[in-house]
Amino acid sequence: MTNKTADNGLGKLYLIPTLLGGDDISILPEDTIKTTLQLSHFLVENLRSARRFLVKIGIKKTGRTIDELAFELVNKKEQRSKSEMEALLLPALQGEDIGLLSEAGCPAVADPGAEIVKIAHEMGIVVIPLIGPSSILLALMASGMNGQSFSFHGYLPIEKLERDRAIKKYADFAVRNRQTQLFIETPYRSQALFEAMLKAVKPNLRLCVAVDLTLPTQEITTMKVSEWKVMAKSVDLHKRPAIFLIGK
Repeated sequence: MTNKTADNGLGKLYLIPTLLGGDDISILPEDTIKTTLQLSHFLVENLRSARRFLVKIGIKKTGRTIDELAFELVNKKEQRSKSEMEALLLPALQGEDIGLLSEAGCPAVADPGAEIVKIAHEMGIVVIPLIGPSSILLALMASGMNGQSFSFHGYLPIEKLERDRAIKKYADFAVRNRQTQLFIETPYRSQALFEAMLKAVKPNLRLCVAVDLTLPTQEITTMKVSEWKVMAKSVDLHKRPAIFLIGK
């Protein structure tokens, strides 16, 4: 096996976790912040949030301004060809390190950055993941559900019938395989997904709802669906980022 971290004269692609919300940068390791502040080239999911993040972690303390940094968008809207994606990594071929930033949390996980990472490997560019918050793993850790076998499905279908069919399928899978099933949703649809799960998942299964992870308003609750139904009217998840887990 070759040494993937050996110095081959090329720049490296650093995968930089960002905040899940709020302004508390203490959840990021010092080494992650230090490495990020040394970079000048960034591939980002959202330009505005990336610039804000770099200001929060202290880019001005380096003596540089945001306008001195180079940013390129990597997101679903851009629909770049493979050759265009390769062009984004040209600075690394010239010896410059590049940072990949998600809009929130870890890049390349439930995130369009995965394709650029794939291409970096193909081009022989060393990929280095930095340490930081992952909402998916934090929710799984705190859920009390099976952390030995789990499956993350990302976003469920938007259309109601397809969504409900998918929920029932994965809930049955959780029972048959004793495997935790994880889902995310955009904040403005969190409440609708929660209500759909209460209808589609059998009462004896457990549902974990992890909301506002790493924020002062964080709430992580695991109960049987039958118990959730009793208090459902008091649950308000509208516009709150949430992770949902189903398990035995």
